[in-house]
Amino acid sequence: MTQKTSQGEDLLDQLTSDSRQTRQIARRRMIAEAVMNEGSMRIEDLTDRFGISLMTAHRDVDELVSRGLFRKTRGIVTAAATNLIESSEVYRSNRQSTEKKLIAEAAMQFVEPGQAIFFDDSTTVLQMAAHLPSKVPVTAITNSLTLMNALKGMHDVTLLALGGQYYNWCNAFMGRMTINEIRGLRADVAFISMSAISDGTVLHQSPETVDTKRAMFDCSVKRILLADHTKFERRALHSFAALDEFDVVIVDDKTQPAHIDRMRSRDINVVIARGAGGRS
Repeated sequence: MTQKTSQGEDLLDQLTSDSRQTRQIARRRMIAEAVMNEGSMRIEDLTDRFGISLMTAHRDVDELVSRGLFRKTRGIVTAAATNLIESSEVYRSNRQSTEKKLIAEAAMQFVEPGQAIFFDDSTTVLQMAAHLPSKVPVTAITNSLTLMNALKGMHDVTLLALGGQYYNWCNAFMGRMTINEIRGLRADVAFISMSAISDGTVLHQSPETVDTKRAMFDCSVKRILLADHTKFERRALHSFAALDEFDVVIVDDKTQPAHIDRMRSRDINVVIARGAGGRS
């Protein structure tokens, strides 16, 4: 009788543990969705919303931070970008997705079969992967692990995967090793997107991102910037390049006319990506 009771208690403990883990996973998913929807939240507010202790809230947030989804600073968990910190790839991939797809489609007019192409780790450039089969054969060079996985096994796409130090927040490789690999290559075109454009300058929060993408920029014959309307008049700490250093700037049709006119007055080739395949 004692043995049966012990077995029953063990089973109950296991079921309780499994149930607790299931609730924990579900709660963390809801916390992630809440932070992504709002951009940032006070950790204290999570305790009220989800009926958990402050210690549990911090544990949940720490787990999400360890996965590269968010940043935690002074009691605030942040998904949105700031002047100093770029948002995670997961957060960025869910923002302006329609505009990014249109911009990526417009960018394909600058891809020709036989080219060697640098693709950066941005979520806008990532959208180009779906269109590449129509332009093969091409050689795709990227530091983005997400893009590597999207392109691996794609027929007639030669994939050159850049290694180096892995950065969880952008799911990409950057740094000195990556830059050294890039400098040993020459590409026909580089497709680049950054987080901010202000006063005619393209900027980013991460110096590693700036240095890695600048190497791609310098090692390409043609440089093309992909920028949705939210990038204009944003600010970031590190300067990447002047807008007029790019051969082409592709924007969406929600970009303010003043920004477009200002670029064209500087003889910048601006392409406006529109719905239903339209562009100008």
